[in-house]
Amino acid sequence: MELWILFGVFTVLMLIGTPIAFCLGAASFATVLYMGLPPLIVFQRLNSGMSVFSLLAIPFFIYAGDLMVRGGIASKIVAFAGSLVGHLRGGLGQVNIATATLFGGISGSAVAEAAAVGGLMIPQMKARGYGADYAVNVTSMAALIALLLPPSHNMIIYSISAGGKISIADLFTAGIIPGLLLALSLMITAYFVARSRGYPTEPFPGFAAVAHLFAVAVPGLLLIAIIFGGVRSGVFTATESSCVAVIYALLVTVFVYRQMTWEGFVHATHGAVRTTAMVLLIIGMAAAFSWLMAFLKVPAALIASMNAISEDPLVVLLLLNVLMLFLGTFMDMGPTIIICTPIFLPVAQAYGVDPVHFGVIMILNFGIGLNTPPVGAVQFVACAVGKITVWEAMRSIWPFYGAGLVVLGLVTYIPAISLWLPSVFK
Repeated sequence: MELWILFGVFTVLMLIGTPIAFCLGAASFATVLYMGLPPLIVFQRLNSGMSVFSLLAIPFFIYAGDLMVRGGIASKIVAFAGSLVGHLRGGLGQVNIATATLFGGISGSAVAEAAAVGGLMIPQMKARGYGADYAVNVTSMAALIALLLPPSHNMIIYSISAGGKISIADLFTAGIIPGLLLALSLMITAYFVARSRGYPTEPFPGFAAVAHLFAVAVPGLLLIAIIFGGVRSGVFTATESSCVAVIYALLVTVFVYRQMTWEGFVHATHGAVRTTAMVLLIIGMAAAFSWLMAFLKVPAALIASMNAISEDPLVVLLLLNVLMLFLGTFMDMGPTIIICTPIFLPVAQAYGVDPVHFGVIMILNFGIGLNTPPVGAVQFVACAVGKITVWEAMRSIWPFYGAGLVVLGLVTYIPAISLWLPSVFK
């Protein structure tokens, strides 16, 4: 009965449009009252869930990404990416994906990337004759690359949700090849869709222009090396690297590019504060919810259910993928990771799946969910920038979904795609 109350209250509140943090908190509080436990437990778990030093990395990385967008770094990256791949079929679509890959290694946020890259690329693509649906779909799917590349905020949340025992440096490293594989698959898909629609290419500017644009973009691109190299080498932790990213972004945007205004700085700061408040409240409430699921032995029950269906690890991974894809369609990514990690990770480990490998699988699953209604935050942002409805985007997004699912299958069933690069740094 306790589980019915926990999930029932959560589901009903979510369906009537209650903010996800309050859904989690109310469901936890109602279940604790029914069980006769002291209500103070909910607040204790909320406090312990938020009082994690590693969580500081999330708002600082968000802050750094916003500063870079407002300070001109994103536009320099777009120009450099355009010189590299603009001459391919569907040139601006290819530029969009290449930019998302480069910017993803700086922002770590799919929503921020959809807003930043989409704001720069979608109007240009529409002005040059590309369909609005094509521009939106390329933008929204390419934004998911940021979830896999360091400094992915969601990798940090997954590590914390797993008890802080999984190395964030290993997770950052494990996502690089899957992220690049997703970028390649989307570029191939964008090429064939653009070819079928007769979209143009952009002229190749010449190697001298490419070299010049690269030199201009280097100060921004260096942040990727600073974040990854610093964390991987142990010079600083992921939390410390986020602070370094903020300081570096300020220095570059103020003294190198000289495009950061006081108004832009204030807006970026306000945005980081709002995001921090929302993220920490959700994480705290989700911590109480997750504790109740562990207390009620939900992971053990799920393992038993999986065993009843099949003991083949390949089948179990398929079932977990289907479950995570389904959950990702109607829950936001952060709380979904926090709720599902304590449930699904023990199941995956029971069948011999490496926790780092499973983290990449989970992030990619829930990332595709971010681009799927009814709660597809990335798709909503891209559609808003492109000024089209979600339905218009959905009618032609299927080739890009297919590319994402192919990569998900490869990452799921070929562990080396995720685990080879971390093993190199051991």
